[in-house]
Amino acid sequence: MERRQFIKVGALSTIGLLGGASVLLSTHEEGQDETEALTVSAVIAKLEALSGKRILHTGTWNPAKIFTHCAQSIEFSMTGYPEHKSDLFKNTLGSLAFSAFSLKGSMVHALDEVIPGAPVISIDDKAMPEEQFEALTRLKKAFVDFNQFEGTLEPHFAYGQLTKAEYEAAHVMHVYNHFDELSVV
Repeated sequence: MERRQFIKVGALSTIGLLGGASVLLSTHEEGQDETEALTVSAVIAKLEALSGKRILHTGTWNPAKIFTHCAQSIEFSMTGYPEHKSDLFKNTLGSLAFSAFSLKGSMVHALDEVIPGAPVISIDDKAMPEEQFEALTRLKKAFVDFNQFEGTLEPHFAYGQLTKAEYEAAHVMHVYNHFDELSVV
């Protein structure tokens, strides 16, 4: 490929990527201000509001499995994720995805995708109310523990090294994304 053609293709590719990123970042749901609510205290308040309620789900996972999965992610940020994407992935696509989510103030991911290497969550589809309560309690405790954690946080399995503030936003966005499949009766 000639140098001039290489430069032209590179410039067009960059413009295309930037255009795609700006479309992704500009899709903000009307009436929401997620960036103000991306705190541990805000999500705990939302979780408290779920206590004792009958929660329905529209996705593959029931509420108990969702709460356990989200708790695992928070716990792993303090103890270490069992498996990681490659450093190349974390330093390119992973960090780009996290940056896009951060700028948008919300996350979108496959809501039935397990954390690589995490213990299997053995809560069946017909979870009992006490299992849902236990899982919700575990999730709230994970957030409290994270909020009080003063040690060195472990790298995220896909995003790489995050600051505590970045992790806080990531964990809250993760839970809020899973809320998309929940409703209270």
